[in-house]
Amino acid sequence: MGFACLPLETSLTGVKQTRAMATNHLLEIKQYGQSIWMDNLSRDIIQSGELKDLVENQGICGITSNPAIFEKAIAGNVIYDADIEAGVRAGLPTYKIYESLAFADIRSACDILRPVYEASNGLDGYVSIEVPPTIAHDTQATINEARRYFQEVGRENLMIKIPGTEAGLPAVEQVIAEGMNVNITLLFSVDSYINTAWAYIRGLEKRVAEGKDISKIASVASFFLSRIDSNIDAKIDDKLKKGVDDIAQQAKLKAVKGKVAIANAKIAYQEYKKIIESQRWQALAEKGAKVQRLLWASTSTKDPNYNDVMYVDELIGPDTVNTLPPATIKACADHCDVANRLETAIEEAYTLLKNLKDPDINIDLGKVMDELLVEGIDKFVQPFQSLMNSLEEKIKVLSPV
Repeated sequence: MGFACLPLETSLTGVKQTRAMATNHLLEIKQYGQSIWMDNLSRDIIQSGELKDLVENQGICGITSNPAIFEKAIAGNVIYDADIEAGVRAGLPTYKIYESLAFADIRSACDILRPVYEASNGLDGYVSIEVPPTIAHDTQATINEARRYFQEVGRENLMIKIPGTEAGLPAVEQVIAEGMNVNITLLFSVDSYINTAWAYIRGLEKRVAEGKDISKIASVASFFLSRIDSNIDAKIDDKLKKGVDDIAQQAKLKAVKGKVAIANAKIAYQEYKKIIESQRWQALAEKGAKVQRLLWASTSTKDPNYNDVMYVDELIGPDTVNTLPPATIKACADHCDVANRLETAIEEAYTLLKNLKDPDINIDLGKVMDELLVEGIDKFVQPFQSLMNSLEEKIKVLSPV
């Protein structure tokens, strides 16, 4: 069986290859060294066969999940009721019932993606699950939950999502050292990405010092995009709304709108290249280490005036992953303009971010990134707590009188 997220020369041949690429631009992207993962998981798409089709025929090479995704999947969906009832009969607390539902879906998705994992030699085929967002600032609790999740799910192609907070990075280092795959999430600033990359490297070095194999460990650094533009665009709109007398200032402000996230990502990729050229990384590569790929996250365009696939088109390049929600997957398959643009307009990217300090623009990028990290954790905590509340209500309804 061929898999569409393998190189097309492996999975498709001749006329079939030409036809597939003509009808689905997702399949073209792999030729540039980028993998497409889906930012969505539910039991519906597992049981209907939709996920299997996406993996085998549509170019999807991995899955990411988070509390918001699980809330949408589980709340108000009768497909989970039988398992919730079983949890109630077993006397499980609400949180354990949630885990039983989520872990079952994660295992099923891992099994569907297992052939991709094997055929790509552990590069792709991963399913990500996040440790509880309520422990984002607790290093030891994060380590403990990562260990437990990895053991209880029991799949080699599981990736543990850990937020890139100050407390999260020591946890990343330890979990990598123990041989688990890690998806570091909620990265916004270039500095936070650099810190993440070195945490991965320190974890691998620790493992090497213990005489253990590092060739089967994978990691991605999830760098968020659209939330950056949404935040900065709102600040620009506010300045324009208050009134700008100078036409030149107005032009400067408008020139920044919708541009910062992509510029920021391109600069992060330049830092990635510096890191993999370092002696420390080269020493690990010689022992079989896999590069920690940059993963573009938060890729659905929030402003309807923007191209709906701009966070795909502008960031295609080698050793990267782009994780797309279902609507963006469909849009990209239909009309992505596929080309290697990740290393184009680099000087312009540096200039754009430098221009934010211009008194006529006056946006503190560091402050924006700090705001986004706090908001990002909150955006995971709120749906997690909402999901627990929804489950509590379901448990009351489904509990025997």
